[in-house]
Amino acid sequence: MTPRFQLPALMLILVAGTASAAQDASTRYASMAPIERYRIADRAEEIALAKSAAPADISADADVLVLGTHGYETAAKGTNGFVCIVERSWANRLDDPEFWNPSVRAPMCYNAAAARSVLPPYLQRTDAALAGRSRLEIRDRIKADLAGHTHPVPETAAMCYMLSNRGHLGDAPGHWLPHVMFFLPHVDAAAFGGNRPGSPVIVNQGDPEPETVIVIPVSRWSDGSPAPTDHTM
Repeated sequence: MTPRFQLPALMLILVAGTASAAQDASTRYASMAPIERYRIADRAEEIALAKSAAPADISADADVLVLGTHGYETAAKGTNGFVCIVERSWANRLDDPEFWNPSVRAPMCYNAAAARSVLPPYLQRTDAALAGRSRLEIRDRIKADLAGHTHPVPETAAMCYMLSNRGHLGDAPGHWLPHVMFFLPHVDAAAFGGNRPGSPVIVNQGDPEPETVIVIPVSRWSDGSPAPTDHTM
């Protein structure tokens, strides 16, 4: 996604809106919508969307998760350790005005290391959201896990693909760039020369999670078609 979805998730995802648009979104998405608005009725459609996150040579042999009424369910078993999933809006930062936006669809495909250490907190957020927990309650749970040293730390080589041109990352029009993401325990952006003029490296910091996400845009979507060469963030 674009870096507005930070990690599992949180993915990340990075398109910044105007102050007035953010205010409107904060009012429009003040609370969670009915669960059916977040689900995709056609299971095959969700599987295909999830797999569009990565090149077919990878996603064809990946596990695929789809959103059910009580959380994510395994829709397909793979053999290569990757896990493809369509993340919803609660993968965003907890202060994001679109945290409850039911139209968000963020296809992601995690490698095995990320599936073990980065994806689980997003799945936990999902369970909390579907159980009716508020943002504050979700934050308190994360902080409790951090204090109890039960919150997973990104494993070495944890990464994911976000190469789909079919996702919907928020109310900003159009798509952001296809990109790959690497997950690390917290480290300063300066270590990578990230977020500097002319640098292709974008660095997002988790909050409250002490994770760092390195975002690197690439030139093609998962279907091989060329992507835009630039995009206003």
